[in-house]
Amino acid sequence: MAAKEKTLNDLFLHTLKDVYYAEKQILKALPRMAKNAESEELRQAFETHRDETEGQIERLEKVFEMIGKPARGVQCEAINGIIEEGKEVMEDFADSEALDAGILAAAQAVEHYEITRYGSLKTWAQELGMDDAAKLLDQNLQEEKKTDKLLTDLAEARVNTKAA
Repeated sequence: MAAKEKTLNDLFLHTLKDVYYAEKQILKALPRMAKNAESEELRQAFETHRDETEGQIERLEKVFEMIGKPARGVQCEAINGIIEEGKEVMEDFADSEALDAGILAAAQAVEHYEITRYGSLKTWAQELGMDDAAKLLDQNLQEEKKTDKLLTDLAEARVNTKAA
């Protein structure tokens, strides 16, 4: 018997599970990043994003509900690797002037991953006629873009200069 052909619906669900897992892992990592940040502004950015991440998880759970699937993640090696890399930076650059620059760069790697995932999910939701889901995914996408811009501004205004 031939295997069932995979569809855009299948890809949407798989990627939704992927980003749900990623958000849960990020939620666990953000307090450590905030604790290790030396800059008060960077610490505050991580604490604010932690609250946003909780809201993003809630929105994802609503999307799962809309499509009649349980909110369940699937192991995401990409986010695991990015988070692990961030942990290594925190360990290797502890007590260094470059610590905040390294933590910030690791955080931006996370944001860029999330931006690509939410961008794809939003587009696929629109293609599949899931307009309400697309709106929720777009809210997450806009928050990730806003956080990325904040981190870029912090890096350019203070953090990278201090590291140099």
